[in-house]
Amino acid sequence: MITAMKNIISFVLPVTVLILVPRWIENNWTIRNNFQTLTGTVIMLLGLSIMFVCISAFIRIGKGTLAPWSPPKNFVVTGLYRYVRNPMILGALSVLIGESLTFSSIYILQWAGTFFIINTVYFLILEEPLLEDRFGDDYREYKENVSRWLPRFTPYQLNGQPK
Repeated sequence: MITAMKNIISFVLPVTVLILVPRWIENNWTIRNNFQTLTGTVIMLLGLSIMFVCISAFIRIGKGTLAPWSPPKNFVVTGLYRYVRNPMILGALSVLIGESLTFSSIYILQWAGTFFIINTVYFLILEEPLLEDRFGDDYREYKENVSRWLPRFTPYQLNGQPK
């Protein structure tokens, strides 16, 4: 029962960031331009796909969720995490940018920028020090070799081993 509740609450976090806040800040959800709408929709679908892959890796490999109150127990350095440290946030940003294009909304674009800044500060102050404490030298090596936001061209291998 507790696990089910944590999973439900973990679902609420992305729904709030990607749907509820944009809907609250942008009242005019009309589509104005077919090319812009198609581009925005493709970007949103790409972002959602990235998020799905990352969340499923957290559940399957990490034995946790995306929520800070139920983090992965195992260090996840597979899939997209071999290229960039925060692909899930990049996926969420893609969804927000796609929404801003689809609905021609500067407000949703501003929310995307605010979301990016909030996450950058959160990672610097809270998450990265906690990950260093929890995963030690493996995380420090990973952090030295994999950028927070800019993907690598080649996949990272933790301690020379593919993960």
